[in-house]
Amino acid sequence: MRAIVVKNWLKSPNDMEIKDIAVPVPKDTELLVRIDSVGANFFDMLMVQGKYQIKPPFPFTPGAEFSGTVVRKSRTDKRFKVGDRVFGSNPTGAYAEYIAVLAAQCFHIPSKLGFEQAAGMYITYPTSYAALVLRAQVKRGDWVLVHAAAGGVGIAAVQIAKALGARVIAAVGSEGKFDICLEQGADKCINYREPEWTQVVMEATGGKGVDVVFDPVGLVERSLKCIAWNGRIVVVGFAAGNIEKIAANRILLKNVAVTGVHWGAYVRNEPDRIPEVWGALFRLAEEGKIKPVVYEPVFYGLDKAKDALKAIANRETYGKVIVKPAETPSKL
Repeated sequence: MRAIVVKNWLKSPNDMEIKDIAVPVPKDTELLVRIDSVGANFFDMLMVQGKYQIKPPFPFTPGAEFSGTVVRKSRTDKRFKVGDRVFGSNPTGAYAEYIAVLAAQCFHIPSKLGFEQAAGMYITYPTSYAALVLRAQVKRGDWVLVHAAAGGVGIAAVQIAKALGARVIAAVGSEGKFDICLEQGADKCINYREPEWTQVVMEATGGKGVDVVFDPVGLVERSLKCIAWNGRIVVVGFAAGNIEKIAANRILLKNVAVTGVHWGAYVRNEPDRIPEVWGALFRLAEEGKIKPVVYEPVFYGLDKAKDALKAIANRETYGKVIVKPAETPSKL
């Protein structure tokens, strides 16, 4: 099979090479999946350069999120059968034509979603759901400010918040991304690069401020200027590159709760919440209330993975960037 193979740390994703390697042989607890779509992530770029917290032994194939078709399974596995459409995640191995992956790390693709949409679901949607429901306890009528609302976790947060009955203010870095947020249900859009954006938020909420801030960027300090009494802030990430230092008195003055969400750590600390979250997400997907947004264009061919990662690095994208191992679109 063809796969991207990394034999040493690279200067950039442009140095990634495609090799012909053996199809992996699945273990008893694994599925062999023929990959249809790969969900590209910013951390893919960090991993091939040796800058990510996970540093696989050489040689390795990067890529975590994928969707595809089961072509081999264990005889003892009761969840899947050959031919099932699945999506899942693995620390490495997705930028390839096939992947051997633990069956426990895969799910059936909801009936209303395609391969490309499903490839962008595994990391973003449970992260956003856990942030809004488990941590912020969003309820109907809440005002929710979603930062980086056109990104993967951001769009998921907009859709989930609307499904919960909240009112959503989508904050993005350019007005060119307003339309995509409005299409996903946002009630208002703002540009957080504008100096007076917090005042715009206050005006939109009738002077009250937002009840919940969903922040994968690193805008907690400025968001405190437009949060309501008893507001809740969820720290999701630090896309801006800086880890903020917040004056604790400002948290006290408005009775604000600041929490974090680390979805990947639930498997170790609260494993019982995982089926709860996925069950809720699958219900919302079947009801048509959530639907991953795929960035256009889709990148066909493993040789285009570097272009996909470049687009992410340049902040050109929205939703989920998808790479297809197949070099041309399938013809129906």
